[in-house]
Amino acid sequence: MSYIASHFRFMDFQILISNITNPTLLFFLLGILAAVIRSDLQIPTSTSKFISLYLLFSIGFKGGQELAHGGFSAEIGNSLLFGLALSSLIPVYSFFIVRQKLSVSDSGAVAASLGSVSAVTFVSAAAFLEAQNIRFGAHMVAVMALMESPAIIVGVVLMMKFREKEGGERVKMKSVFHHALTNGSVVIILGSLLIGMIADSKQAEGIKPFTADIFKGFLAIFLLEMGMVTARRFAAFRKYGAFISICALAIPAFNGCLTAYLSGFISQETGNRFIFAILAASASYIAVPAAMRLAAPKADPGLYIPMALGVTFPFNITLGMPLYMAVIEASS
Repeated sequence: MSYIASHFRFMDFQILISNITNPTLLFFLLGILAAVIRSDLQIPTSTSKFISLYLLFSIGFKGGQELAHGGFSAEIGNSLLFGLALSSLIPVYSFFIVRQKLSVSDSGAVAASLGSVSAVTFVSAAAFLEAQNIRFGAHMVAVMALMESPAIIVGVVLMMKFREKEGGERVKMKSVFHHALTNGSVVIILGSLLIGMIADSKQAEGIKPFTADIFKGFLAIFLLEMGMVTARRFAAFRKYGAFISICALAIPAFNGCLTAYLSGFISQETGNRFIFAILAASASYIAVPAAMRLAAPKADPGLYIPMALGVTFPFNITLGMPLYMAVIEASS
């Protein structure tokens, strides 16, 4: 028994070292360093937006191509339902946890962030699996896309309910639905997924150098910029104290570990289970802020954006991924 435990500890240490020495993560750390030493290094906003769109396009298109070859199965259907359930349930208990210290609007925004997903974390997880030579199903791209909107809607519904109790204004759900479903990241990932499914395989080979070969290089540059943004925004988060910092670490870690275990009832594939875990543990800092501008104008962006980007995101791509993988290995 002690041999097995020591074997797992050694394996987890190897995964941790492999993740920390991944070039893409090192560029993220370089971005943090650049901001800390106040370097004038900058990634133009237009370039950053292009790279983020490229990453989502590449993931969606490749996922669509693989889905077209694999077909639909009961596991795919169960995976989609499981993802929707996660995205709907996580913001509910997250709301009541953070409501102990935060206002209704801030609690709803934080809950929506924790329940929704981070496409960049998904990309980092895909790179992590590739480094371990572990494959995951193409349908997990669709799962990610479907998990982005439900948490936003649930967060807004909770805000509406508690605002009514306090005599606050109602928000038009039609507008929230429209904003959540037409968010740029949702449109590009779902659109690329659909195009990848219907595109001719031989024709698709013509753009493979663009969709696959340069992917990691663009990811490294994007994470460089994410590192700089993280370091700058984390300062604004400090005023909210230890409680919110603990929540930004503990809730995602709990979500990731629990999902890593429960996903074993949905799929036996290590890669699929790992993606489920990282999606449940990630926090949105793109789709949710866009939706909260409309649904929760009183919510403080200096809380939920730095929380997701400055605390949860770095935790997941450094310590979180080896932790979730360890849970999967232990429960297999």
